[in-house]
Amino acid sequence: MNSISPKGLDEAQIRAQLARIGLRWANCISWNAGAAELFQQAVERGEAEVTAAGALAVSTGSHTGRSPKDKFIVRNAAAEGSVWWEANAGLSQTEFDLIKADMMGHARLKSLFVQDLVAGADPAHAMTVRVITEHAWQALFIRHLLSAAGGKDLAQPDLTILCLPSFKADPKRHGTRSETVIALDLEHGLVLIGGTQYAGEIKKSVFTVMNHRLPARGVLPMHCSANEGRDGDTALFFGLSGTGKTTLSTDPARALIGDDEHGWSDNGIFNIEGGCYAKAINLTAESEPEIFAAANRFASVLENVSLDGSRAPDFADGSITENTRAAYPLEAISNAKRDARGAVPSAIIMLTADAFGVLPPVARLSPDEAMYHFMSGYTAKLAGTERGVKEPQATFSACFGAPFLTRHPSVYGEMLRQLIARHKIPCYLVNTGWTGGAYGVGKRFPLAVTRKLVTAALSGAIDAAPMRSDPTFGFAVPVRLPGVPDEMLDPRRGWSDAAAYDAAATHLKALFAENFEKFAEPARKIAAE
Repeated sequence: MNSISPKGLDEAQIRAQLARIGLRWANCISWNAGAAELFQQAVERGEAEVTAAGALAVSTGSHTGRSPKDKFIVRNAAAEGSVWWEANAGLSQTEFDLIKADMMGHARLKSLFVQDLVAGADPAHAMTVRVITEHAWQALFIRHLLSAAGGKDLAQPDLTILCLPSFKADPKRHGTRSETVIALDLEHGLVLIGGTQYAGEIKKSVFTVMNHRLPARGVLPMHCSANEGRDGDTALFFGLSGTGKTTLSTDPARALIGDDEHGWSDNGIFNIEGGCYAKAINLTAESEPEIFAAANRFASVLENVSLDGSRAPDFADGSITENTRAAYPLEAISNAKRDARGAVPSAIIMLTADAFGVLPPVARLSPDEAMYHFMSGYTAKLAGTERGVKEPQATFSACFGAPFLTRHPSVYGEMLRQLIARHKIPCYLVNTGWTGGAYGVGKRFPLAVTRKLVTAALSGAIDAAPMRSDPTFGFAVPVRLPGVPDEMLDPRRGWSDAAAYDAAATHLKALFAENFEKFAEPARKIAAE
């Protein structure tokens, strides 16, 4: 066995470390290699192409998004009484152990890349993570997305992730749905990923485990981005993939805390990650200069982004997938906060991409309305984010992140309700979706307008504006704001057929009510405890 070990571990020590999870054979192991070395390995092994600017362009094959139906949690003591089984598929410990044994055998002749990392910028709530992959580019990806372990002792990490895309599960033998498997053993701190190269599965496995781990410590895990103003005011942006979390939180006038996953403890806000995983479709230097520059820096990882004849990324090309991605460390954003932490939020913004075209671009939410929309998590599931999704579909995802929740949404909802009430935090709903008609007829709200609305919310300008009550949804909507056309603030005026708008709005309200019904009783029980 050849080994590359910047930490100075000898072969016997490396074998002992990996034997802890049952991995006893390997052809070549790279142990905590740096970005430059992983970059070189990815190119030499034919895993990636080098772009004109020095980024790595990789293809994830047939899996260009997450495979939520292939994700499982082991039904053991750590999970049985606390996991939300209505939304999480279970595996027996026997089935998981069989997958594990077969994956260990599969890894016998593979070259492996190990990275020892940390999730969570708050040391009091950080989780040590060891990621073992068979692709150098995936090791580089997760090195960007999490933080280096530094001097932390990872002899026994809190979580180990083994990702072998070339391993194919056998549904009859392993109890899986297909050849793809993402299996989480919460009791033993082990995640097995096989049959998919999509690196987002590694990232979201870490977040899923944090979603189970943090509430037990009184910390709220959140699928949100966060930034900080010059006066130290912190803003949170909740939302599903593609609704604008990364874009809107990456603001030259505000310091970026993080673009996707955060925890909220008694100490304030902290980023769970150490990097960004930005959607890259139609990315331009003019619309998103910071993200564009980060995507084009040395060793950034571009997933499924086509290159033109000069090897420059063609971000407008969605022929492979609309879910093109750029992964880079937080430090690639010039005004990112180096400690990745912030104070208690001064404002909360809930993002949605309304495919029906009936929600206003911004609304002020009462505390009860904020909880309703947090528990509902309405948006459009955007093309490419999951396998088989070819165009936007209306969907409800509790807490704006149901695929990553292990506990019942009411647990997270009640934690947020208490935090909002304790700190009296103003909340807003911002629609980054369609106006002037539903998807296919209307157009998406211009990014420049959405940025103005976010600025108005954070500055308090919306609270000072004249307001109307939305006749369908009841929340308060500004009648006019500087720099925003009045007719855009009232979506009904943008439809050519007002009666058709009313029908669509009534239909959407009914969908909200139908979806929320399944949360009403659990929410009442938790609130009463």
